Amino acid sequence: MPECKTTVIIPNYNGKHFLKKCLESVTKSTVCASVILVDNGSSDQSCEWVRREYPQVTLLSFAENRGFCGAVNAGIQRARTPYVFLLNNDTEVAPDCIGLLERAMEADRRIFSVGARMLSMKEPEKVDSAGDLYSALGWARAIGKDRPAECYTKPRRVFSNCAGAALYRRAYLERTGLLDENHFAYLEDVDLGYRARILGLRNVTEPGAVVYHAGSGSSGSRYNTFKISHSSRNNVYLVYKNMPLLQLVLNLPFLLAGFGIKLLFFAAKGYGRTYAAGLWAGVKLCASEKGRAHKVRFSLKNLPHYARIQLELWRNVL
Repeated sequence: MPECKTTVIIPNYNGKHFLKKCLESVTKSTVCASVILVDNGSSDQSCEWVRREYPQVTLLSFAENRGFCGAVNAGIQRARTPYVFLLNNDTEVAPDCIGLLERAMEADRRIFSVGARMLSMKEPEKVDSAGDLYSALGWARAIGKDRPAECYTKPRRVFSNCAGAALYRRAYLERTGLLDENHFAYLEDVDLGYRARILGLRNVTEPGAVVYHAGSGSSGSRYNTFKISHSSRNNVYLVYKNMPLLQLVLNLPFLLAGFGIKLLFFAAKGYGRTYAAGLWAGVKLCASEKGRAHKVRFSLKNLPHYARIQLELWRNVL
């Protein structure tokens, strides 16, 4: 049997109804791949079902919900392959997906992550995500969201990749650090990609590698209290953590405008208080000991990378 290059890491929380299609698709991959499923204290018999139906899958189970970040980090620490493929449980993977991601990764040693083209499971002619864009407004956006899939068929460099279906070079994760568990869930992948960019590494997409995504498999809907409160909190933390003081001052007018517009947007949807509370929680996290401990320390040798990032942040405002 050929030695695997990739370990697929699937976090799960009460997602038994998704797991059959997800694991079935992964096991049909055209290349060898190990699979680790990390369960966050599910109460729907997910673990028992995986042990019975997929004994070849390595199962890690927690007694409580440690969030997306905690689950994924446990999987990464267990993996021994050169690459790890982070995959949401509410997905189906095309047979050649992992092989195409590996090939794209091996094309350039500077690549940190390769993102699959995620398509909507309900409307496969539409994109769910073709990489992430991040701007000086403090907004992160899934590239191509709800647009025609045929418009996103060329590989491209992106700010970061959605960790719902992305391949990462494990050796570089030792340089960037793993997912920041202060996030718990949401924007942790943008933060990870940001840290890689500060080191001069690259995030790219491979549109030929297709993953079908149900969406909101754990949180339940596109807009909800859990998602909005965590996203707004983490947005503040993301900015504080990765921008040195001068860059923060430089972007402050854009950030204030960005957060203000989002506040109005969510107020119109009835979530204004939730969004504002999340922003305040983010400020408190930044001021806390655990928040300060994860701030990326500025290094003069990374100044050219910061400059390139800043130009991209401004360009992405448009």
